[in-house]
Amino acid sequence: MTTAFEAIYDPAWAASWDAVGLVCGDPGQPVRRILFAVDPVARVVEEAAEWGADLVVTHHPLLLRGVTSVAATTPKGRLVHRLITSGIALYTAHTNADTADPGVSDALAAAVGLDGPLRPLDPDPADPEGRRGIGRVGELASPVPLRDFAARAARGLPATVAGLRVAGDPDRPVRTVAVSGGAGDSLLGAARAAGADVFLTADLRHHPASEFAEHGDIALVDAAHWATEWPWLADGAARLTRALGGGRANVETRVSTLVTDAWTQAFGAASA
Repeated sequence: MTTAFEAIYDPAWAASWDAVGLVCGDPGQPVRRILFAVDPVARVVEEAAEWGADLVVTHHPLLLRGVTSVAATTPKGRLVHRLITSGIALYTAHTNADTADPGVSDALAAAVGLDGPLRPLDPDPADPEGRRGIGRVGELASPVPLRDFAARAARGLPATVAGLRVAGDPDRPVRTVAVSGGAGDSLLGAARAAGADVFLTADLRHHPASEFAEHGDIALVDAAHWATEWPWLADGAARLTRALGGGRANVETRVSTLVTDAWTQAFGAASA
């Protein structure tokens, strides 16, 4: 399974600081059920165990930084023990899935209504074809007001407590759209340089967002981090199934619908 998956999302494409690949499990163990999820958290592992999964594929790493212990006295240690005692392997595809063509941001673009040709927002210089990279830029079939684009994006993404936050004139026309799954304020300049009317991403910080919103030349849509990456799960599962020979491989995949966004409650929101 790992060979087929890595042919789609090559670990060599991952950022130097990232930790991707097999986290725990025997590479030689038979795999019949694979659960895809964004986060390797306790509820996802419980879902995998209840479903009888042999493997969990997550977007976010469990062990991104070095550790000296996986004792069950720590949250991550408990997860490792639960996975091992349940016979469940864990595999991570993170920035290698972000930069892949197609990858995380292609699925995000499709979810918010971009169905035409896409180009990388921040191209990978190691790709001579210029197709891989972080984020995507594309065009809507016809311009729409920002408020309509935001409403379309809200319908296309899974619901979270915080929903979407929007900066910009609600009546401004939107045609060119930049998106990036996950934290994207480091790409604000790239979105402006790409001529985007709006940039949809997650985890926008106050000061960079304020600076760009003040200029008024690009609108911003800030979604939950988890929500911007969740659409990729179905695409990753489908591509792996095809790579394994479809139904002939006797492998079943499932996309977790558990909302693992960190924020679970919101209070005091001002009315629009």
